[in-house]
Amino acid sequence: MKKLGVVDLPLHGGKAPYWLLKRMKSLAHAIFEVIIDEHGVNGAIEKLADPLWFQSLSCALAYDWHSSGTTTVVCGVLKSVIDPEEFGFGIAGGKGKASRNTLADIDALGEKLKLSDDKLSELKYASRISAKVDNACVQDGYQLYHHSMFISEKGEWAVIQQGMNPIDRYARRYHWLSSSVKRYDEEPHQGIVGRQCETVLNLTSTESRGCRGTSVDLARTNPKELERVYKELSGSGNKRIRSDQRTLAEFDAGVIPAVEYKGKSNTSIEEALLYRLPRRVNWDALHEAYDKQPENYEQFLCIRGVGPATVRALALISDLIYGEPPSWRDPVKFSYAFGGKDGVPYPVDKRTMDETTELLRNAMKEAKSLSY
Repeated sequence: MKKLGVVDLPLHGGKAPYWLLKRMKSLAHAIFEVIIDEHGVNGAIEKLADPLWFQSLSCALAYDWHSSGTTTVVCGVLKSVIDPEEFGFGIAGGKGKASRNTLADIDALGEKLKLSDDKLSELKYASRISAKVDNACVQDGYQLYHHSMFISEKGEWAVIQQGMNPIDRYARRYHWLSSSVKRYDEEPHQGIVGRQCETVLNLTSTESRGCRGTSVDLARTNPKELERVYKELSGSGNKRIRSDQRTLAEFDAGVIPAVEYKGKSNTSIEEALLYRLPRRVNWDALHEAYDKQPENYEQFLCIRGVGPATVRALALISDLIYGEPPSWRDPVKFSYAFGGKDGVPYPVDKRTMDETTELLRNAMKEAKSLSY
């Protein structure tokens, strides 16, 4: 049975109070002792990749049931208490500056978990490409600022990353699981948590397969020819545009009337505004793509300089010229145990939280003593 739902993650400032962080760490350590004992290391990784389970974990740790800190603080707490040599898995990356240290963290974990050089290369690639996909291929208005990677002793991994929208002041969380990723560029997520948007440029959708293929063909085209066509569509080229042909500039200006567009009689002004012309395209990246001749969309994404604007530009050209439209459907897909730090739905019950932590610790001690 597939679990679906939506949770709001408003951006909250400030820090978690020390008295709560101390208890969160103790309880998190006790919880994962039980999880590893019951489900093993891979079971723990799978649970962390489950958006619903992670949301529940945050609430059980008495943080917030619906804030951006649900992701950043809980991942930070776990990184501080999960010792790879004790639990059989570790955590790389984090929020802000810590996210930029992910690759170095992976190397450090590799030594503790005794991972091979080939496996470390795979993990670093997974970290980079998952961030690139959520930043460039899922254009939902959320800029990534948090990236945590959970790595097991066998090289299995989960990624939890989060983006923020500074305009509406909400966050969105993206979950990945290595064993579920068949292709990095098509339906790779375990789930995405956040407010649902009416329209999102989602090039990871199976519906975007044709658009991705055409985008790769365009990337392999001589950039001079591609730039000429792009300028014509934007209305800035020398070639005269037919009076009945729409340009990308018109889409950008939002002047398309709420009438038929590509045979759709119910196209609204809001939908038309989706076809916005990027202010700039990285032509240097497209020159490099032409030199490298990528075989597929994933290889195209890995080219340095290919970002949201370039991805969007090729998607629009694929749609408007070649009739291969991308998906505009939002892929977003979650409660309480001891209260929440902001008093929602009620203040944290410190006594019960401490007693529960001690109960879990004692249960683990007894279970270990009986096993001998």
